Amino acid sequence: MVQRTHLTGARVVLPDGVVDNGRVTVEGTRITAAGPATGPTGGPVAGPATGPAGGPAARPAAEPAAGPAADSAPGHADSGGGRAFDLAGDLAGEQALDLAGGWIVPGFVDLHVHGGGGASFSAGTPEEALTAIGTHRRHGTTTMLASTVTGDLDDLARQAAALSELVEQGELAGIHFEGPFISPHRCGAHQPSLLRAPDPADVRKLVDAARGTARMMTLAPELPGGLESVRLLADSGVLAAVGHTDSTYEATLEAVEAGATVATHLFNAMPSLLHRAPGPVAALLEDERITVELINDGTHLHPAVLGLAFHRAGADRVAFITDAMGAAGMSDGRYPLGPMEVEVKDGVARISDGPTAGSIAGSTLTLDRAFRRAVTIDGLGVEAAVRALSATPARVLGIADRVGSLEPGKDADLVVLDDDFRLRGVMRRGAWVVRPELS
Repeated sequence: MVQRTHLTGARVVLPDGVVDNGRVTVEGTRITAAGPATGPTGGPVAGPATGPAGGPAARPAAEPAAGPAADSAPGHADSGGGRAFDLAGDLAGEQALDLAGGWIVPGFVDLHVHGGGGASFSAGTPEEALTAIGTHRRHGTTTMLASTVTGDLDDLARQAAALSELVEQGELAGIHFEGPFISPHRCGAHQPSLLRAPDPADVRKLVDAARGTARMMTLAPELPGGLESVRLLADSGVLAAVGHTDSTYEATLEAVEAGATVATHLFNAMPSLLHRAPGPVAALLEDERITVELINDGTHLHPAVLGLAFHRAGADRVAFITDAMGAAGMSDGRYPLGPMEVEVKDGVARISDGPTAGSIAGSTLTLDRAFRRAVTIDGLGVEAAVRALSATPARVLGIADRVGSLEPGKDADLVVLDDDFRLRGVMRRGAWVVRPELS
């Protein structure tokens, strides 16, 4: 028995454009139709279902524990102008929610997040990880990698083993190792004493510790063993990301040829783009094989620099990320970031002590804020922002068949925004994480 829900009246962002007065139909955990708000025969979608006493039908139940998505079934054409998807099973009920004046966009996908809600993935405990996951879900991120921070290899292996269980349960899309194989000259918020060159044997140890759930590793390819490690990662099906690097333009090109496909928070923690020394920024921007991460919080990048990168790479090669640490969704104060201590003031996180004191330490960003900033401040189109927050990172992770766009047969992961692009609701796999308030 499944619940059928019609979300109507909003502008719906589909892969091929925006539909005014659109409709998204959800049955169980899947999207079964997306398009204009008309039924299979061209008439309007049925109005709100009613309960036994003639009142409104009950709202969906609270979000269940996330699990792996159900197997896909074939779709079929919808004569109402959208597309539809057949889902076997009896209906437990049907309702329509009028979201007039708002937007429905795909759930956000974050390739790079360290924590939130006062919790950190580097703690290596399910409790802290689930707190961080829940915080970002409430802000629209329905799919995310858990990013670690430089630490002792054995500690990182233990963290990976713990996080891998949450990947297997469907709570996370995988693990991203950021450090310890990064440059001491560009370490940012990573503990300098724990950095090391990327010995392929050490790289393999972390990948193996993740038990098949490692999805990405950031490293500095100019370090001894760097190119060999990039090849190892590529051969293992793990994304090799260039970041926290002091690499030259030429050395970065070598890393791309070796198999690197992602630029970790482009511009940050790498040499600047100079007219006689273009460095890694130019090499990563110009190569069509590279997807560039950008942190759109107004602190990490000047809007003109973000615009330069976005328009050079295009929305299909840009993934907006948070790089958020535990203070995301929290107030100012002091928070741990791996073995480091961070002070957050006016929403900006900086290392509080030691040789890297004052360095920006990740962000307190959530992706709903990144989306709104992209559209209202940076001047990006809604469709381009959707690609950078959903479709592109889903494609990078190899899961675009399940998430990243509003299409029949895909997971019912979506975000409801008002006409000012503020978050109103979040659905993940057909269940409301945040229910939209209806007028």
